[in-house]
Amino acid sequence: MISATMMTTPLLLSGVIEHAARCHGETEVVSRRDDGTLHRQTYADTASRARRLARALIELGAAPGDAIGTLAWNGNRHLELYYGVPGAGMVCHTINPRLFAEQIAFIIKDAGDRFLFVDPGFLGLLAGILPDLPALEAVVVMDDHAPAAELAGVRLLAYEEVLAAQTDDAFDWPSFDENAAAGICYTSGTTGNPKGVVYSHRSTILHALSAVQPDVFALSARDTVMPVVPMFHVNAWGMPHAAPMVGAKLVLPGGRLDGASLIELIRGEQVTATAGVPTVWQGLLGHVEAKGGGLAPLDRVVIGGAACPQSMMSRFAALGTRAIHAWGMTETSPLCVASVLTARHRDLGEDEALRLRLKQGRPAFGAELRIVDHAGRALPWDGVTRGMLEVRGPWICAGYLNNPDRTAFSADGWFATGDVATITTDGFMDIVDRTKDVIKSGGEWISSIALENIAIGHPAVREVAAIARPDARWGERPRLIVALREGATLTPGEMAAWFEGKVAKWWIPDDLVIVETLPHTATGKLQKRELRQVYGAERLESAQAL
Repeated sequence: MISATMMTTPLLLSGVIEHAARCHGETEVVSRRDDGTLHRQTYADTASRARRLARALIELGAAPGDAIGTLAWNGNRHLELYYGVPGAGMVCHTINPRLFAEQIAFIIKDAGDRFLFVDPGFLGLLAGILPDLPALEAVVVMDDHAPAAELAGVRLLAYEEVLAAQTDDAFDWPSFDENAAAGICYTSGTTGNPKGVVYSHRSTILHALSAVQPDVFALSARDTVMPVVPMFHVNAWGMPHAAPMVGAKLVLPGGRLDGASLIELIRGEQVTATAGVPTVWQGLLGHVEAKGGGLAPLDRVVIGGAACPQSMMSRFAALGTRAIHAWGMTETSPLCVASVLTARHRDLGEDEALRLRLKQGRPAFGAELRIVDHAGRALPWDGVTRGMLEVRGPWICAGYLNNPDRTAFSADGWFATGDVATITTDGFMDIVDRTKDVIKSGGEWISSIALENIAIGHPAVREVAAIARPDARWGERPRLIVALREGATLTPGEMAAWFEGKVAKWWIPDDLVIVETLPHTATGKLQKRELRQVYGAERLESAQAL
């Protein structure tokens, strides 16, 4: 038997930033700060600061395998955490500040974060949940100096002062198993508490290698890449790893995601590739169409997190920018498929090509898809047959952190996405329905069950169903269909007030429909399909705006 003679050097994230520093050391990382100013540093600077950060973490008492939490927008300091934390053998836990405060507290405790790195704008959010975080030892404010205000019972440090305490950047990145944990992202908690997905160094690097392929994001050292999707949202879809890997200039827009701010960066920094959810692109397109000037030099925009409307793809095309529909989940790192046409599609008519590009797309190598029936039997790829979508691959999760739940995994190891899809003979996947009645608004999930559980507690409500309605800006918004108790009345304002403080503000339903009765199945379950057919339009004369 012949044995392979190849080296087995581990795939580690420290190697990505060191490669960028050595081979693309003068390439810029541009960040927009909270005050609107632009900060510039190079990949060589970023690697140096990441090494200082790694040493500082060790001096603070962090140990290999510890989770280090972040509450931050896209910026150079967050990028340094992306590499300094896992490079030192720790785990970078990015926290979505858009979650409800109780969920944020839950995931900080669930991950075991002892140290948090926080943008100044999120200190108020953190202060409100500190009593629920007894294990938290220190908070590092991502700024030049720590604010004068204190956080009860927690050390408050300033990021730049922590780095400045390291007299040089001499640090030998440790070598360890590439399957070690590198990052944690939590699902949006559509049912129950959010669930933690733990990415390895190996999975993260393979995911980034897939993302840069020509038929996916097509990134290279000739690009300027601006991830608009937040770095707390599934690692900004891998772009903070993919851009340094190929030496692309990286533009990090901070928290200013309005159309005027984004077009200023696109034009001023010569952005050629970007990625984000449809909600953001609605704002950008609206601004450019109103003010003029076009999108040049923007070549392509990746759209995911929610379905890309046909009108949006057409509007980008009219401005000379190619929209790439893509799909993934927290559990899939997230990239699984991207809708890029092949050579055999060159002769398609414009309308036919557009219909194909509106599908979620073809799987990147490494991500395997299948559709199955309720018995788990594989269904054909014929573009017509609908089945429950399952995926597997080297960057697909095999389980959840601190959670034994296996209901999302098949007996033979595939991950059940919860979506219903068709797949064409050449692999173009199209999501046509959902197996769960979740509502996707602005790229984030809203649980219909959670909304119903809150609404049913109102003294005027006898029965309630929450459904999604289409929304031109957010993709979907929740609508409540309510049957009242006898003699009771309920106004939209009263219902909105009932939700205040119980869920994040963006979860609160936009409208309310009062009905006499709700339809049920023979077993007593609500017939949501019928409700969607009757009340699922974007606008209803009977709907009351909240």
